[in-house]
Amino acid sequence: MIKKVKLSKDNVLKFPSKLTDVEKEIEAIIFAAAEPLDIDTIESKISKKINIFKSLEKLQNEYSNRGINLVCIKNKWSFRTSPKLSNLMSKEKTVEKRLSRAAIETLAIIVYHQPVTRAEIEEIRGVAFGTNTLEILMELDWVKPGGRKDVPGKPILYVTTDNFLSHFNLQKLSDLPTVDELGAAGLIDSSSVDNAIFGSGKFFKEKQEDKKEDIYSNIDEMLNSTLDNDQKN
Repeated sequence: MIKKVKLSKDNVLKFPSKLTDVEKEIEAIIFAAAEPLDIDTIESKISKKINIFKSLEKLQNEYSNRGINLVCIKNKWSFRTSPKLSNLMSKEKTVEKRLSRAAIETLAIIVYHQPVTRAEIEEIRGVAFGTNTLEILMELDWVKPGGRKDVPGKPILYVTTDNFLSHFNLQKLSDLPTVDELGAAGLIDSSSVDNAIFGSGKFFKEKQEDKKEDIYSNIDEMLNSTLDNDQKN
């Protein structure tokens, strides 16, 4: 007796997808990695040159409805427990270490204003902070130096790291809530919090290729132009 094969609504027979040997290599490499991997790193470890991104998308689709998902954060790939099963993970024993209020406020300012200098952080907070505050955030690998500002003294600029996104399970910075959304969720008292810490309610907008705009560049150009005109006169 011949069994009838069921067709999908569009009359296309769908066979279970199978992974190629190279795709299995990619799967194993990402699984064994201690940290998220970019495409170049994955490509350097496989035995055959293929379209890595296409294979990653295939694997991501394969794992989309499983207990473990393949996720991409800042162009780096790793396996993570499915968010749908987060309640199971809550049974794990964790050791919490509270950050100081100064560290929390400093982190919030960097997140919503980056790239930002130490002086700008203190100006927004309205108070100077201890020397250990930034060091603690950098030890957690949530904050890192991001170059120097092109002003006299060339102060260090601070930005968040990929590990910050990874720790808080964010795909990109724009996934973070605004001050209004935090207030609506009851997480902060928006009537008493200083909105300046959260960029005056306007969220940081990511630039293409992670290039950050210097907010003082136009001012510098105007000053230079004025000085040139004075010298000519």
